[in-house]
Amino acid sequence: MATEAPLYKDPMQPVEARVKDLLSRMTLQEKAAQMAQIERRVATPTALTDLAIGSVLSAGGSSPRDGATAEEWADMVDQMQRWALASRLGVPIIYGSDAVHGHNNLFGATIFPHNVGLGATRDKELARRIGEVTALEVRASGIQWTFAPCLAVCRDPRWGRCYECYGEEPEIVQMMTSIVSGLQGSPPEGHPSGYPFLAGQRNVIACAKHFVGDGGTHKGINEGNTICSYEELEKIHMSPYPDCFNQGVCTVMASYTSWNGEPLHSSHFLITDVLKEKLGFKGLVVSDWEGIDRLCKPHGSNYRYCVAASINAGVDMIMIPFRYEKFLEDLISLVESGEVPMSRINDAVERILRVKFVSGIFEQPFSDRSLLDVVGCKEHRLLARDAVRKSLVLLKNGKEARQPFLPLKKNAKRILVAGSHADNIGYQCGGWTIAWYGGSGRITAGTSILEAIREAIGEEAEVVHEPNPTASTLLQLQQKEPFSYAIVVVGEVPYAEMLGDRTDLSIPFNGHDTLSLIAGTIPTVALVVSGRPLVLETQLLDQIEALVAVWLPGSEGGGITDCLFGDCDFHGVLPVSWFRSVDQLPMHSSMGAGYDPLFPIGFGLRMFDKKP
Repeated sequence: MATEAPLYKDPMQPVEARVKDLLSRMTLQEKAAQMAQIERRVATPTALTDLAIGSVLSAGGSSPRDGATAEEWADMVDQMQRWALASRLGVPIIYGSDAVHGHNNLFGATIFPHNVGLGATRDKELARRIGEVTALEVRASGIQWTFAPCLAVCRDPRWGRCYECYGEEPEIVQMMTSIVSGLQGSPPEGHPSGYPFLAGQRNVIACAKHFVGDGGTHKGINEGNTICSYEELEKIHMSPYPDCFNQGVCTVMASYTSWNGEPLHSSHFLITDVLKEKLGFKGLVVSDWEGIDRLCKPHGSNYRYCVAASINAGVDMIMIPFRYEKFLEDLISLVESGEVPMSRINDAVERILRVKFVSGIFEQPFSDRSLLDVVGCKEHRLLARDAVRKSLVLLKNGKEARQPFLPLKKNAKRILVAGSHADNIGYQCGGWTIAWYGGSGRITAGTSILEAIREAIGEEAEVVHEPNPTASTLLQLQQKEPFSYAIVVVGEVPYAEMLGDRTDLSIPFNGHDTLSLIAGTIPTVALVVSGRPLVLETQLLDQIEALVAVWLPGSEGGGITDCLFGDCDFHGVLPVSWFRSVDQLPMHSSMGAGYDPLFPIGFGLRMFDKKP
């Protein structure tokens, strides 16, 4: 006589009934394990089969091997899934990764402009389509969960995560939350706000982050303190979250930051009273990487306290990521002692299981190998190229209004391409690309700006590439034959998080001097590759003929030349205020009478209709 399958394994049953049934069968140890997320390097059969850990992730740059293919990623994730399904109750893992501008951990994936560039497009449908493509490429590698989108409202460009933000005003960020429906699919009409949703196996679980106020810290310090009233926190920093809840976003990540001195990872008021109760979020709340360790100094030194404070505050899953045995030991002990109530454990595990059942992973736990060919495909790269075109912001075009410098002539005889960023895929992609902090050179597949220039103008024109010319080098080059014009590409070195916190926002690599040297003798268009506004001296602005903010455009440099040579017009407008001096910071458009930027938020010229 066949044994009847448990109710939780029946896909025809309601999600909540399946959650209740599975929860009733779990031991305390199994519940605690579901609340643990570990890094792939410690995801062993012991962790996933014997202990039944609930989730695995890849840190930025953590991959099966350098240059691993999507198939190798899928092999790895599927193997881990087999281990999880061999546990007593057979609860599958959900595997997470920071796919924040495309599937950026995967070599050869389509890399889109970072969020600051997408904010310049003001195109919500574009954001949704980027979410769709990202979901497909992430799913091709077997991964079900991306830690995106970032909903931070950046109020200070000194912050090292400015480029992860869509803009400095909440309305811009709210507009771009449409990426959630691209990642997860659009919920049907009448779907309850705050309840998780996933359309199918070609979509991924999204994560609204970082709750809350991460873009408003004092002096833009990463993991710093946001000092403001609750009303201001709600009006500015919290306002994009309900838009995500209306789209059924499945997960929310807590912020490293503090609000008026209280760390978010231990704030019962913000995580439970506000996020879960007032805003009605029914999905799971995950910590940031070692986020709970930061609740004591030295980090993690009183780990038992860190576990108790974060779980009691309402964090459901802890991104540990390595010492999971210590986490389980402390959490079980805290429950047994009554310091963490069993009701809190049940609430956390209910939320985790709810997301897992909604995602369909019990029915389809393994990767879909039919998706392997979509990674970095032509169609996806064309979308990324379109996103680049729409993100570019033309800040100056000609020294005289009646004599525009752009578009550039394709039939020029001799062109100088200079600057540290002209032929560097890593620099144009920025942080969170292949490695956590990004890299230099051909770190992934794509088209550099120099390559795009050569493709755009054809073989007849001579393109001279000189990354960092000296005065004598420039003189020698011009004595041979004059240049028609110069395209000089300068900008920032890639960075991530605290590595990008800067009080000096001048152009790195002597970018100012390079521009000034070349513009002194050759008509010059300056392209600034950066995740935020940089200092532009008045003298330099007077010297150059044209100026374009290209942000961090990603892998498709052809989108830049599409606009430079007039195949497409510029459409982007500034998502942040471009300051005159760092002494003005913090600066944002709602600051009132003191608002005096070099270029205001929303500024952006066109080549073909002259209106800013």
